[in-house]
Amino acid sequence: MPQFYTEPKVTVLSRPDFAEPGHLPVQWMGESTGGEKLAEFAGRLCYMSQKNPASRTTRDYLENIKKQGHGSVLEHANYSLLFEGVSRSLTHELVRHRAGFAYSQLSQRYVDESDAAFVVPPAIIGDDALTAAWKAQIESAQATYIALVEKLMERYKWVDDKVHRRKMAREAARGVLPNSTETKIVVTANARAWRTMLELRSSEGAEFEIRRLAIVALRTLQKEAPAFFSDFEVYMAADRVEAGRISYHKV
Repeated sequence: MPQFYTEPKVTVLSRPDFAEPGHLPVQWMGESTGGEKLAEFAGRLCYMSQKNPASRTTRDYLENIKKQGHGSVLEHANYSLLFEGVSRSLTHELVRHRAGFAYSQLSQRYVDESDAAFVVPPAIIGDDALTAAWKAQIESAQATYIALVEKLMERYKWVDDKVHRRKMAREAARGVLPNSTETKIVVTANARAWRTMLELRSSEGAEFEIRRLAIVALRTLQKEAPAFFSDFEVYMAADRVEAGRISYHKV
């Protein structure tokens, strides 16, 4: 029996590590993270205001940056997240976000999907009849995939390189796997790009699965760097699914 995911998993892989130059020290105030300090340093460098004339904490400084729409300094801080328990349908939408993003995704051509996991569509969770019908189709597709790989390996037995033969078999057989097939993807983006993606994908108009992922990613990044994402609010939408909204647009 395949494994079924009903929630995504988000893991932080990397975060900024700020190294302050000794000849341009900033008068830091308040609690902050490396990424937040990096953005404040970049902003203050523009005006050589390292002495902090307004006596603002880092997070107050960045709140004003967002309010004023000066989002370019947020582009210096990059965060890498690992997404698991997401469908290939979701990643087809996710990778449309290009500016400021980098992606590395599991390859169905190289990886054996005989024991692949699948993501239950959020819309059917809780409905036993719909879930049973969906799972029956999933199990049938996976069985077909396994059978096709075996037959294709036999068909191309004249290919001496066994690794290449496996690629040939898997790349042909993967066509029967559904969009619900679980995948894993490393996503790196700067704070400004993350804000844009999360604003769009956590909104009420977003598809349920990517909206669910956006909420989990938002909460993860709010813990990582509160100042960059403090103006996001998570609420229960009219469709009874959590959604997110933002105070400062197009930062």
